[in-house]
Amino acid sequence: MSRNASAAPQGGKRDEDLILPINSSLSVTLHQDQLKTTTTAAISKDFTEDRIWLNGQEEDVGQPRLQACLREIRRLARKRRSAGDEDPLPLSLSYKVHIASVNNFPTAAGLASSAAGYACLAYALARVYGVESDLSEVARRGSGSACRSLYGGFVEWQMGERADGKDSIARQVAPESHWPELRVLILVVSAEKKLMGSTAGMQTSVETSSLLRFRAESVVPARMAEMTRCVQERDFQGFGQLTMKDSNQFHATCLDTFPPISYLSDTSRRIVQLVHCFNAHHGQTKVAYTFDAGPNAVVFTLEDTVPEFVAAVRQCFPPESNGDKFLKGLPVRPVPLSDELKAALDVDPTPGGVKYIIATQVGPGPQILDDPHAHLLGPDGLPKPAA
Repeated sequence: MSRNASAAPQGGKRDEDLILPINSSLSVTLHQDQLKTTTTAAISKDFTEDRIWLNGQEEDVGQPRLQACLREIRRLARKRRSAGDEDPLPLSLSYKVHIASVNNFPTAAGLASSAAGYACLAYALARVYGVESDLSEVARRGSGSACRSLYGGFVEWQMGERADGKDSIARQVAPESHWPELRVLILVVSAEKKLMGSTAGMQTSVETSSLLRFRAESVVPARMAEMTRCVQERDFQGFGQLTMKDSNQFHATCLDTFPPISYLSDTSRRIVQLVHCFNAHHGQTKVAYTFDAGPNAVVFTLEDTVPEFVAAVRQCFPPESNGDKFLKGLPVRPVPLSDELKAALDVDPTPGGVKYIIATQVGPGPQILDDPHAHLLGPDGLPKPAA
């Protein structure tokens, strides 16, 4: 029910089992009207085993991170029940759970599907098991960045210092209503599954990249403070430049990894060039890119810049056959590009390089869906047939 885009320092893990990061980070939760994970969880005495379905396909419920989430939520449920005045441990804690989850955006393509998925999962399981405590730790056990997706707006994941990770939690820096003009454009270059997952890639970086260690210790703390200031003051110039610099440095640590990792494609690099040309033409930072562990670009801009930048993307990456479906999400009015900007872009057109654009904005954290028709599991505890 929520999704994240990273706006500031990304990094590796100092503890892979507890999923504790080597630096703090800041993200933006995107709006569920455009990008969302929907999850339904149910427990029943009639279920014989835990089961999970993702996008209609049954998945292995034994995967370690999913098991860690389930163990932690059941531990919290037991703790809450034993602390209360109820009968000792009701039977429902021994019931098996069925989970169905659907993303409306590409999974495992570097669009933070695991962050949205595990935040949504933790929230749904907490409702089922009656857990009311902070869910940061539960979500983090599934996907580190998922703890940030439990909140709307601008969210910091504090790295913490304790070995047990109890202080590695998320906190909201500003609510989703704080910067209403901010817009996010996701330029989908590829919806294919990544060759190297972000978890495996970052662990190799932690083990082999001296640049990553330097970055975590000497660069990120000051950047986090500066990025928080930029958000609080709605300083787009500072926010945009820092976002791009940090994305570039993150990918430099990927190249500093041995063997090196490259998440960006030629089209990703052309988008970088396009953004810098666009900003140079205007003499200020009007758009800013960031890339996570994948080739798809997340572009931040302000509402009044969106039409012109979308036109610039169309100019540089002409849609091949889906001209009418090239732009998804928030409506964007078409505008012509000036001849001066066309000349300034200086990018050879790459037809079909960008598959489509999703236009969205900052959004809230997980939401409860009360409409029974929205539930993904039927009365029998199995996924409803696709409509």
